[in-house]
Amino acid sequence: MRVFGKNVFNELKSNTKQIKKVYLSQSFKDKEIIDFIKHNNIPYVTVDKRKFDSLATGNTQGIILEVSEYEYKDIKELDLTLKKVVVLDHLEDPHNFGAIIRTCEASGVKAIIIPRDRSVNVNPTVMKTSTGALEYVDIYQVSNLKNALEYLKKSGYFVYGAEADGKLYDSVDYSERMALVIGSEGNGLSRIVRDACDEIISIPMYGHVNSLNASVSFGVLIYGIKN
Repeated sequence: MRVFGKNVFNELKSNTKQIKKVYLSQSFKDKEIIDFIKHNNIPYVTVDKRKFDSLATGNTQGIILEVSEYEYKDIKELDLTLKKVVVLDHLEDPHNFGAIIRTCEASGVKAIIIPRDRSVNVNPTVMKTSTGALEYVDIYQVSNLKNALEYLKKSGYFVYGAEADGKLYDSVDYSERMALVIGSEGNGLSRIVRDACDEIISIPMYGHVNSLNASVSFGVLIYGIKN
């Protein structure tokens, strides 16, 4: 998998084993990064602009990294002492996913559960948008979200689903250990997942629009929930 940018490199360099190769453009002049690459014997090559531009699209900042594919965790590996777990119900936008990962890291959430099918995966856009937060937040991939939620409930978690017609989030008395479920951008929570939630919560809307971006909604809830 190819990712790019100075921030991504600086976050990944704490574990150089996952960096297979670095491509530098001829115009790349960041001496600190170049010296780090050489000092740590990271394979690299400097290529001309035409070749470099064919390797990736976007604001590469003159550096592209070939890295190992992301390794998801199994839900049985989940630390059941965690106070908060986030569940994403078939999220599709990698920018939303990356932003949620970043917000999780900033707010102290260590675990995100996603479905294996019909859902955004950890890809280069997610890695870049999360700005290194993937190093500190574990992603658990499951074949069935309903079963995953039942596992969490049996393990002592109370499951809250975010939807427009729920109880106002700031009026809820939250459980000490909780799972917060965020729905997809277009459809919200699926019926099966909604039915598996213990309670539905919502954000009050005072304007003309009736919904928020998934990552924005998540940010409001994860910082607004008091437990």
